[in-house]
Amino acid sequence: MWTLTKPTVDQIAGFLNEQRQMSLTFVPGTVAGFNVDEERVLLGRGEAVFLAACQALREWRMFPPGWTEIFPAGAALVIDQDVAVLARIFRLWWLNACRIISVTDETNPLRRFGFTYATLPGHVEMGEELFLVERDADDRVWYQIRAVSRPRYWLVKLAYPLARWLQRRFRGDSMRAMQVAVRDR
Repeated sequence: MWTLTKPTVDQIAGFLNEQRQMSLTFVPGTVAGFNVDEERVLLGRGEAVFLAACQALREWRMFPPGWTEIFPAGAALVIDQDVAVLARIFRLWWLNACRIISVTDETNPLRRFGFTYATLPGHVEMGEELFLVERDADDRVWYQIRAVSRPRYWLVKLAYPLARWLQRRFRGDSMRAMQVAVRDR
């Protein structure tokens, strides 16, 4: 959904309600024919950093403020939770719909916490995205994004270089947002 004005909470709720009735546009685990982008950043060391990073994920703070928002705000990280990602680029607003398909909460052999969501029909792309915090054997805490995607609509295919630039921007801004969230804990 593209608009020139910011959608109202009621419009976003209606959009999400429609998406809840729909199936994913992506078969989880597929990579053939898709772009696979993966980045990670060191957030610090120790249990306090790990716990702060996990809390930042629960609060969706990995979404860059200023140009992205999640609806419903503070959505629970549970399988089948649908979310709308509202983004603003070049004075345009658009909504993309996703559904959480897996949640990770591991303690052995490494501490790992995160989730993966996949696209619904109300998304301009097809794919899935993993957001993960990991505490490794050396006590380092990492934040990782892994996105598997390709354009879904002809307009996105036409503007593909712009779409790829926005994806890179999102990953970089998300890395910085998580660093700030952990630093400000």
